[in-house]
Amino acid sequence: MILNHLMGLYTHPKQEWHAIEQNHEALKSSLSHVILIALIPAICSFIATAYIGWNPGAGDPIYLTPQSAMFMSVGMYFGLIAGVFALAYLAFWMAKTFDAHPTFTQALELASYTATPLFMVGLAALYPVLWFIMVVGLIGLAYSVYLLYAGVPIIMNIPEEKGFIYASSMVTAGLVLLVGLMATSVILWSIGFGPMYQ
Repeated sequence: MILNHLMGLYTHPKQEWHAIEQNHEALKSSLSHVILIALIPAICSFIATAYIGWNPGAGDPIYLTPQSAMFMSVGMYFGLIAGVFALAYLAFWMAKTFDAHPTFTQALELASYTATPLFMVGLAALYPVLWFIMVVGLIGLAYSVYLLYAGVPIIMNIPEEKGFIYASSMVTAGLVLLVGLMATSVILWSIGFGPMYQ
């Protein structure tokens, strides 16, 4: 069932990781989770940028045209999904180094459930004040990292000491992925795909 582990990851994460490990879902179920949960930041960002207006802290709110906001939101949606798949592939690829032998579905479960708090931060976009988004974003990031460190030894079936190094490698790879996504955005903006303001 889609989103069936969501509350458990917030209320009792280690037990929920064990439940995920015992009852591996089909690839389409993990894929459905990512596709559905990635809609939250995309839709909330569209509403905030087109109709509520971003407040950078000084001056009037900044609005994008609805067409530009839609273009940015669709790009964000596919970028988030691609990011989760890239992280899953990295987890799958690095597994052999740590004597783990997961399936790609296990790696995708790890990546998708770990990314969920970051995607839920998208709800904060409905109150588009810069300091608020940053605070909520840091909390979401911290919880995602915690979920990763808690989940790697369980999902990958490796000892906790190896799991710590594995998770640290994934965090580093995730940060590199994030910088790559930001660089891609800057390049696209510089060649004419930037936002259009009202």
